[in-house]
Amino acid sequence: MQRTRTTPPPARGAERQGQRLMWLTPHRVFYAGLLGAAAERTMGGHGVYVSPAGAPPTRIRIGGGAWMSGEFIVVPPHVPHEVETAHPLIFNLLIESESVDPARMPAFLQHCGPVDAPAFVQRVREAHANLLAASARGMNFEGFDFDTMFFGEPLAPRALDARIRKVADAINADPAAPASAEEWAASVHLSFSRFLHLFKQETGMAFRAFRAWKRARSLLRYVRQSSTLTDIALDTGYPDSTHFSHSIRQVYGLKPSDIVAGSRRLVLHDAAGGSGGFTRQ
Repeated sequence: MQRTRTTPPPARGAERQGQRLMWLTPHRVFYAGLLGAAAERTMGGHGVYVSPAGAPPTRIRIGGGAWMSGEFIVVPPHVPHEVETAHPLIFNLLIESESVDPARMPAFLQHCGPVDAPAFVQRVREAHANLLAASARGMNFEGFDFDTMFFGEPLAPRALDARIRKVADAINADPAAPASAEEWAASVHLSFSRFLHLFKQETGMAFRAFRAWKRARSLLRYVRQSSTLTDIALDTGYPDSTHFSHSIRQVYGLKPSDIVAGSRRLVLHDAAGGSGGFTRQ
């Protein structure tokens, strides 16, 4: 892993504006930015929330239950939750569920709710500082290994049936592709019913939910573009802006327009599209 020196905290005038950053890879996301007034959200990957240094603990409510708080919170895939923070900045990691073996993930990630793991919290905060320093020098992140930076080592991959891996990889590469489940089943020489059963067994997600999640996730690649929301909806595979808005609100708890507006000062490093490049305001 290429290392950079941690920079000192920015002056208060630059704070909250110069610390916003998102790093997208095909199976990982690191987001340091605004949370917004999010309603209940349901992500398709393993989620991690970490409070910045000196910030009040983040509050979370799982499935409409009691509010809990902590500086490090874990949310498994497909678990509805609400998150609140009094600080403008939050750190959020997302790990795609089909990319990791859940039974071999670090113990502190095999929970739901606040977790006491101060060493990991410090690692996330240091990683954010190092990524900011790299961005300030105009570097892309091709020289960094995501898992090593945040977890100290690569996370154990999930062993998938080769046929299901082929379909999952294709959807990851192009979530907007219109191919139906029947077409994917035929492409890997499985009956429709066998394909649906095997897909859920291997990935932990039903095919329809998997594709819906990947389309919603792909919105993150467009938050710094000047395209209209209608264009983004079509580019990400939604038939119209109504379906787009409804689906995005179910996943993120925010309207697409609010997500785009909250990303105006965000520096985006997109390795998911293969460019490794970044955009900034």
